[in-house]
Amino acid sequence: MTNLLNAILVIVLVLNLFALGTSRILAVIRTVAFQGALLGLIPLLAHEHLTIPAVLAAMAAMAIKGIAIPAIMIRALREAQIKREVEPLIGLLPSIILGALATAFALLVSDQLPLAGPRDGSLLVPTSLATVLVGFILLITRFKALSQVVGYLVLDNGIFIFGMLLIEAMPLVVEMGVLLDLFVGIFVICIIVNHINRAFSSMDTRRLVSLKE
Repeated sequence: MTNLLNAILVIVLVLNLFALGTSRILAVIRTVAFQGALLGLIPLLAHEHLTIPAVLAAMAAMAIKGIAIPAIMIRALREAQIKREVEPLIGLLPSIILGALATAFALLVSDQLPLAGPRDGSLLVPTSLATVLVGFILLITRFKALSQVVGYLVLDNGIFIFGMLLIEAMPLVVEMGVLLDLFVGIFVICIIVNHINRAFSSMDTRRLVSLKE
């Protein structure tokens, strides 16, 4: 079971680097959607015995992260009529290198954390830390509003993975509340993105400085 879980987590890490290495926003959204669907399998594999909270968390993650949120973002992307992140703050290759360094850092640091020991060799902790760091990189280095939304979603994926360590201790209503807040937040952000596009004829968040007096 641990080997299958680690295989899925390695795929998640590879998808992080792919998200950093492509300029096509639609491809990034689909990558994060696939990542969200994989995350839905983690609650089923992270524990020896299946529980109702784990199954419900898996179903909710697959539905919200893998289907609902990507569908909303793809619709917003089509309405905005943009395809690429043309001028990121850091180039694509340097972004991949930075993501790889962040992943290596997470692997090294996770060995020093007390939560890493009880997982019987699983990569839950390093994968969660690496995914959070990659989310921050996407948020900081991308200027298109939808690319930044993707960064926020990747960051949340990292938090979700870390939450799998606490799924037995954390009430189900808390996990469902977090997923619902994420869904509502992305929905509202995509509406704002469409308004930004209508007002500025651009999705570049740097254009927002023109709102200053």
